[in-house]
Amino acid sequence: MNKKTETEIRLTGSEVRISSKGKESGRRVEGYALLFNTPSDALDFEEVIIPGALDGVIEKSNVFALLNHDSSRGILARCKSGKGTLKLEIDSKGLLYSFDAPNTALGDELLEYLKRGEVTESSFAFTVKDDVWEKAGTKTRRTIKKFDELFDVSPVYDAAYSKTTVSARAIDRKAKAEEMAEYYAELNKWIDQIN
Repeated sequence: MNKKTETEIRLTGSEVRISSKGKESGRRVEGYALLFNTPSDALDFEEVIIPGALDGVIEKSNVFALLNHDSSRGILARCKSGKGTLKLEIDSKGLLYSFDAPNTALGDELLEYLKRGEVTESSFAFTVKDDVWEKAGTKTRRTIKKFDELFDVSPVYDAAYSKTTVSARAIDRKAKAEEMAEYYAELNKWIDQIN
């Protein structure tokens, strides 16, 4: 089934930090862009990403490291078809990203924000290929089984902006999913009555 996909943004709450690894001392940035099997806590619904959701996705994606998802300021690193200055590694925990901050105003700005503790979390932008929405009582749960594409991984300083952005987009999908779940529940009642 070919379904229209919208780019979504998620704040993971996962720490981003300066690492001692890398070509230039003190310029290596790393963090987890996403975590597997970790329920979201910033949405109006619970969302979980299963291991395997990224299988084959990095190899076909053109992924940028951006500061706060803002490409107009320039890029920090890039991974095109699995290669480049942005290293993306899938492990049992999730998607680890790392790069050497460029010797640019943006790279220096990011490092300063990290040192001061003003940039502390990670976020990522993506589209979904396969997901399941389930309703259990008053709670709705979305399980992301497969991503379609990954667009960026971002150290972020404005967590409220990321949460607001995702809420506006995700609530529409949640409402549609709930409407469809109710429709199918009603349809199943009618089928049971006929049989």
